[in-house]
Amino acid sequence: MNLEEFRNLDFEDPGGWPPLAKGIAAAAVVIFILVIAYFLSFKDQWQILDDKKRQEVTLKNEFEEKQQKAVNLERYEDQLAQMEEILRSLVRQLPSKTEMANLLQDVSQTAIATGIDVELFQPQPEVIKDFYAEQPISLRMVGGFHQFGEYVSAVASLARVVILTMHDIELQPLEAGRSELVLEGTVKTYRYLDEDEQAALDTGAEQ
Repeated sequence: MNLEEFRNLDFEDPGGWPPLAKGIAAAAVVIFILVIAYFLSFKDQWQILDDKKRQEVTLKNEFEEKQQKAVNLERYEDQLAQMEEILRSLVRQLPSKTEMANLLQDVSQTAIATGIDVELFQPQPEVIKDFYAEQPISLRMVGGFHQFGEYVSAVASLARVVILTMHDIELQPLEAGRSELVLEGTVKTYRYLDEDEQAALDTGAEQ
């Protein structure tokens, strides 16, 4: 069968083709089907391969980051120890347990000395933290704007370091048309833990 015979094949009547032409056509169809089947069967495998490649890049980046941290771990631990020591040093500037009662009295009396009407000054149970104890105080005070300013300044001038933080505090006019303000809510002050308290806390944490 020559090239001219291939050109003259009637594609609308493949049944009339010579045996050789039929064989070639059948082989081409089989090859086409096999190629399609090959691509379809490996499509999912290619997707899995792409996912694995992306995962490899991610894992490599994570490894490099963790390796960098591991190299600097000792330095980070030294810095953390220094920061903890600085924190402990700062906390030790706070009042001690034995000073706390007198300090609370000083804070209350200072408000009275500045002309503020102390309607409520009620210490609540302490909350023990890692290095220190929180002392919540429920209060209600009535006074002028400048009196409250003098009070804050006077508290800051006490012999011991006193930190007052505001929690759920409201400052608003006592009555419409009057200059007095009412300060009501909860403040917190702090003290450091003595050696026995810290030892007991550390023992409890270990258990």
